[in-house]
Amino acid sequence: MLPLVVSGAARTRTGRDRLEVLTALMAAPTFDPLFRQDVVVVPRDHPVYGWGCSVPGCERSESVRHDYCNVHVREWRAMREAGGSVAEFLRTAAPLKAVSWLDWRSCLICPELPAKSGYELCYLHADSWFRRRGYLRRTSGKEISFAEWVAGQEAFGSFGPCQVPVCTTPAEHPVGLCSRHWSLYGREGRPGEANLPPNWRRWLSDRDKPIPVTYGDELAFRRWCQQAGPIHRMNGVVSLRGLRPLVKAEIQWAMFHHTQVPIEGGLWPLLWIQYLADYCRTERVDSLADLEAESLEQYPRQVARRMLEYLRLVYFTRQDTKDAGFIETDHYGVRFTHRGSHIDMTRVSQRWLRDLLWEWMAGRLATDPPRSRNPFDIARRGCVELSAFLEAHVPGGGHDPTALTGQHMLDFVADQRHRARHGLKALGIHGKGGPGAGPATVTMNAVARNFNGARTVLREAMDTGRAERIGLGRAFIVALPHGGAKGGRRRPFPDEVARALADEDNLRNLESFDIADRGMRDIWEALVVTGRRCGEVLDVRLECISRLNGLPMFWHDQTKVGNYDEAIRIPERLYQRIEKRQAKTIDRFIQRHGRPPTPEERRKIALFPRKTANRDLIKGSAYSWFNGGFRDWVDTLDIAHCVPHQARHTLATNLLRHGANLAHVKRYLGQVSERMAEHYVHLANTDPRLEDALNAVWVAGPGTAQPGAVLSGAEPMTREEAQSLAIDLTRTSTPAEGGFCTFQPVVNGDACPFNLDCHNCDKFVLSGADLIYWRRKREQWRVLAERAADSATADYLQEVFEPTARAIDGLERALEALGLLDDALALDLRRPQDFFGRVWNTAFRAGELAAHETTQEAL
Repeated sequence: MLPLVVSGAARTRTGRDRLEVLTALMAAPTFDPLFRQDVVVVPRDHPVYGWGCSVPGCERSESVRHDYCNVHVREWRAMREAGGSVAEFLRTAAPLKAVSWLDWRSCLICPELPAKSGYELCYLHADSWFRRRGYLRRTSGKEISFAEWVAGQEAFGSFGPCQVPVCTTPAEHPVGLCSRHWSLYGREGRPGEANLPPNWRRWLSDRDKPIPVTYGDELAFRRWCQQAGPIHRMNGVVSLRGLRPLVKAEIQWAMFHHTQVPIEGGLWPLLWIQYLADYCRTERVDSLADLEAESLEQYPRQVARRMLEYLRLVYFTRQDTKDAGFIETDHYGVRFTHRGSHIDMTRVSQRWLRDLLWEWMAGRLATDPPRSRNPFDIARRGCVELSAFLEAHVPGGGHDPTALTGQHMLDFVADQRHRARHGLKALGIHGKGGPGAGPATVTMNAVARNFNGARTVLREAMDTGRAERIGLGRAFIVALPHGGAKGGRRRPFPDEVARALADEDNLRNLESFDIADRGMRDIWEALVVTGRRCGEVLDVRLECISRLNGLPMFWHDQTKVGNYDEAIRIPERLYQRIEKRQAKTIDRFIQRHGRPPTPEERRKIALFPRKTANRDLIKGSAYSWFNGGFRDWVDTLDIAHCVPHQARHTLATNLLRHGANLAHVKRYLGQVSERMAEHYVHLANTDPRLEDALNAVWVAGPGTAQPGAVLSGAEPMTREEAQSLAIDLTRTSTPAEGGFCTFQPVVNGDACPFNLDCHNCDKFVLSGADLIYWRRKREQWRVLAERAADSATADYLQEVFEPTARAIDGLERALEALGLLDDALALDLRRPQDFFGRVWNTAFRAGELAAHETTQEAL
């Protein structure tokens, strides 16, 4: 079934007369009169239901689900395969004349009869003209003037309307059928054997003499006329004749309402609506709610489902939805991204539990709507599983809340944990694919979500007093524990995986999974370079790049944290790739509309528009499409399992590793807090003990006799030994560029006697926190040496930096001995705001550490 109401229809506000409600709505002045008629005639250029070929000047109708007529569709496909553009096709395509009348026209001689397609004469006069002209050619070889022949003809009277009630064309045959239904009548075996007398055309000259029609079975003929549908043509006409009043009003109102929300509802070709109307008439359907889904073809079924979604908002008030067992988010002005308005709760069989779930959702929607539907889905799944357990294991099915005790809830908790431990099936939750997929397998994460979802609803009922009002005991509620599930986090890409995902050959292979060239590779490269959330890139608008002071910028919405129209800097390569994608998207728009988008439309169009239900290219691509293609691509690579979101974690980690602090990571990635930034960087850089250990590893500076010599012990020290060696750096040293100065006169505030040449001074020491700084220095000197004019200059530069390079190598060896090298590479504290932290105030004298090392060696 296509359910409009699952139970309790009589309790809705339309239980008395739904037709009365729809009639009142259609009588409103804002309702388009076009949709009030039994025969809806839509203009060919209608903004939602337009049906004309998009080639300028072409008089033919478009093919279903295409923008051009059949001939132009074939021509465009051939040009596209040859590498031509849409703009070139529209400029060179020749407009075509209509093969047949799209609407009936009067005969030149008989104003009351329709002209035959392709001619200006009715069926009878066209037949007479061909006979007369053929006779003269055979007998005398002469040609007769068409104008002279027309002037000598007499007009025939009207044959009335076509006997097929749904037909909109007048009859042009004495049997009472239009030419197309007369042909259909012959192809279907002439039911009822309707016949005319011999030489009946001669009787037409006597207008007062009726032409008798004889039948083998007149009842069968009349039955065929009643059952025959309209001739299906793409001519902008939808016939609703013969429909029962309520279903006709439902289709009329839904067609109009669809013009108000075309982006949400997708494309509705008029032919699909006509198929739906034909089915409703043949099956004598009273309302769309009575339709059987299995009896409808795919596309009419899609239209019917969407119409029912529209009608639910009319037929049900908020309170009605509670009684019927569902909730409509549109009733609260909320629509979650890529999700419908309808949330079904009928699988919660206990009315008291379903009401608590409904009231919790209604409260959230009214006061604090969540960003996504995920909290609602978790709560609903938890209540469904609890409901199924109560139905199966509690006397009376748990329908009496006053009979429930804490022991019943403990039994539910034990049952869920048992199912997760042994991999059993769930009681009420279906797997992916709906009821046809069977019950889902219970996992520990699923149990945690079920507990949290049901607990949220029950705790809120207890806090607001609703549980007490229905007699639900507090012991039952508090016995449900917190799930304890913590949101998992993705790892950054390992080096080998990152190299495979960035390999040019592999990226070209990714394009092969993008059959319609919708930008899968562009999306992936944008995710890697910018670290955006997948949804932020998939839904980005066409005008998403610009230059500010010559720098390429990427504009996007960070909807998760409420930051809209945010800009970040991007590399030139990504900027140029997005420019090419913009051109392709504009070509798609031109293909559909026959013109370039206006500046206002460019601001609304998606850069990566989805393929279906998106005529105006407003909707961005869905994550399911991108993730499916990405997963298929990864399966062809010899790498570990990975997901697109790991690109964000990888960029966050690399940002910190190259000198950004958590505040920078938070700002660039659009995080809600520095704690969330820590969640993404995947580095243990916030442990004070680690920072103390890094700063306790000292090596001699590049100006000493032995650059890079370790001044502290390579073996771990006890806590007591470290405390005995610890000193307060605020009194014994002072920060310098890339390290610390330990020369006491300078520490005490005197001028430096060495002209501030720290890097060549034996009083200058390095800490583990300075490793990134010196690695950058080494890279700078290498670049200078590579760019030297000759080999001698390059050798000289390398020789000058050699002591410093040895110091850096010594520092790396010391850190590696302690197992802290990776952490030091991720830590860069050489920033003024960090000088006030405790980690910078506590360290060790190099001489004492060196003495400690000597003692350890002696032992």
